[in-house]
Amino acid sequence: MRVLMFGWEFPPNIAGGLGTACYGLTKGLAKNGVDILFVMPAASGKEDQSAVKIINASDVEIEESLSDEERHSLAGKLRGIGFELLDDPRSQLVEQIRVAVLNWVRSEGERPRLSDYLSCQLSKDYSALSKLFSEVKGVTIERFAIIHRIEYVKELLCYSQLSTSEIAYRLGYSSPAYLSSQFKQVTGMTPKEFRELGHHERISLDAL
Repeated sequence: MRVLMFGWEFPPNIAGGLGTACYGLTKGLAKNGVDILFVMPAASGKEDQSAVKIINASDVEIEESLSDEERHSLAGKLRGIGFELLDDPRSQLVEQIRVAVLNWVRSEGERPRLSDYLSCQLSKDYSALSKLFSEVKGVTIERFAIIHRIEYVKELLCYSQLSTSEIAYRLGYSSPAYLSSQFKQVTGMTPKEFRELGHHERISLDAL
């Protein structure tokens, strides 16, 4: 038996209960001889794949040629579950940039500069990647990375007991003060004020 699963996170990179639940499900299914393919928006490559095969959503390819009618039907079904069929090479590259940025944001500790990381990961000149991303998405790569970084900070503030200093180190900020300053610029409040709120406003990953 084969099972296709979709999720946002998977151990060791988890911030809430979803990743833990998915991990438990895959372990249980694997013990019963089930082959599992787990699709994520941005896999880091560090996930535990002892019981599951994990791939990025942007890396899923259609091996068979489809008729226009079949392609239209598939695109509609994918949109119904929050995914998109990418035919245009430009759109495919933009999606690869997006996934690479998410992986950079969610990597822990010290990391290379974002421009160097993207050039290395995608084997393309950063200026070309930056221009394409801005044209298609209407936002710079740098701004996209900041927004997503702050969303990740929100996630950790909501669903973990990590202090601001620990979050700053985990996300590669130079200091807790710099994290707090950037967080306030984007959200209008400090991390402490955000954590103390009863209701936490978050931006959907699909909107980023």
